[in-house]
Amino acid sequence: MIPARALLFLLLIVPAEAQTPPGTIPPFPTALSQAVFTQALAFMQPRTLVSYSLPTLALWGLPGLTALDPSLATDLSAGTLRLSLPDRILAVRPEPPADDVAGWGAAIAALAAASWQESPSVRAVGPNGVTEAFFDELFNHFDPYSRYVAPGDAASERALRSGWIGTGLTVALQSGAIVIVTVAAGSPASDAHILPGERLLSVDGAPTRGRTARWAEDEMAGPEGTPVVLTLFDLATGVHTVTLPRHEPAPETVFASRAHEMLVLRISAFDASTGPHLANEIAAGLSVSDPPQGIVLDLRGNRGGLLDQAVYAADVLLHRGIIATTAGRDPAARHIWAASGADMARDLPVVVVVDGLTASAAEILAAALADNGRAVVVGSATLGKGLVQTIDQLPDGGELFVTWSQVLAPRGWPIQSLGILPQVCTSLGQPALDRQLALLAGGSQPLARAIYQHEMARPPFPLAQILAIRAACPATVGSEASMVAARVLIDNPAAYAAALLPPAGRPLFPPE
Repeated sequence: MIPARALLFLLLIVPAEAQTPPGTIPPFPTALSQAVFTQALAFMQPRTLVSYSLPTLALWGLPGLTALDPSLATDLSAGTLRLSLPDRILAVRPEPPADDVAGWGAAIAALAAASWQESPSVRAVGPNGVTEAFFDELFNHFDPYSRYVAPGDAASERALRSGWIGTGLTVALQSGAIVIVTVAAGSPASDAHILPGERLLSVDGAPTRGRTARWAEDEMAGPEGTPVVLTLFDLATGVHTVTLPRHEPAPETVFASRAHEMLVLRISAFDASTGPHLANEIAAGLSVSDPPQGIVLDLRGNRGGLLDQAVYAADVLLHRGIIATTAGRDPAARHIWAASGADMARDLPVVVVVDGLTASAAEILAAALADNGRAVVVGSATLGKGLVQTIDQLPDGGELFVTWSQVLAPRGWPIQSLGILPQVCTSLGQPALDRQLALLAGGSQPLARAIYQHEMARPPFPLAQILAIRAACPATVGSEASMVAARVLIDNPAAYAAALLPPAGRPLFPPE
């Protein structure tokens, strides 16, 4: 016999089941989808590096439905946009005018809704998956860095960009209490003398009792610089309250060492403090009783980071000249960065060491110093990442990253694809390096022709031309041969001078 309470429960849930019988297709969010596609097209169309029409963008993305279900096909013919199966047409839309952003957004959403209604494979990925499939297919026609990020991941990335950080504390749940486990050196928590083992009683007045460690860390996190009030307990001081600014020390990216007469500065990445840290290390390195005879910037394996910090770092070593230029169709994408006129290195010889993993902001720094005749680049061809993205948040909470500008070196050549071609190549083997250094010591640059072709290259250029230029010094992972070559250059002013390019604005040496 079923108890009365259980019978009442069964009676209550039956109508709910009747409202959603098995096999019912959940509705597709057509209005939201239309808003997403309309805004995306409106954002992309005037900003992409190459001008594409709205019909082109739409027709590039719609095969994403086919990627989800190979039986689906989309096509545009005789002014009609169709979604079809092998045996029948599922949806027909008149082709919108070529400049009708809202019309194309509505057409894409309508075909997506029709595919949702028909295909279990499409429904299996959910509405976000349908949106992702469209943009994945669309961006297959773009560069490797343009992309769509789904709402969940986009929220995490926005939090990182906005500085949504903690206080330098990590906590754990121990015997029902939230306890401080670690305190980051140099953090606000360290400055406030908070110690591991203290109990965290509340965060901004909210008690921690019954909460998880993850809850406590989430509550302590927030925008950079904003305050958080923590109530703690330890046996020595009892209950006490501290107010901390949310700030975590940035990881160190500049590492200084002395190698004989060289000040070696290894830069691992470009974060928000790299430029000032580099300036501090140069100042400290030159203030000793036996100052170095030259500076080596080691950028091997540096995948880049913040463009403004690469500009800052270049400015530290340049008297004058263009550091970098960004160029794009959108006027807002165009910018010129110029040196402010303060060379902290006092005209000491500078050698920049790179390899095949050197990319992005690191390439911008190397190009700025080389093209302005301020440093000799040693190593191999670099990765060649010189594109800049702009970001748009879409109505679904997702984000578009769209490449809208490319970085040009001071002499006007594009970093993208070409990368840096060193003035001293270490990737051709030790005998070739020895011959090159000997020729440089005699005042001759054996790579003159390759360097000239690299510096004069302008898009559009075929892939074969790029490969031929880069073949003069093939990309490879850096070795100690680069550091040895750097020391030879600093020890031999004649070899250094022969390898150094004339400043931008002056003609390059003619090819041999």
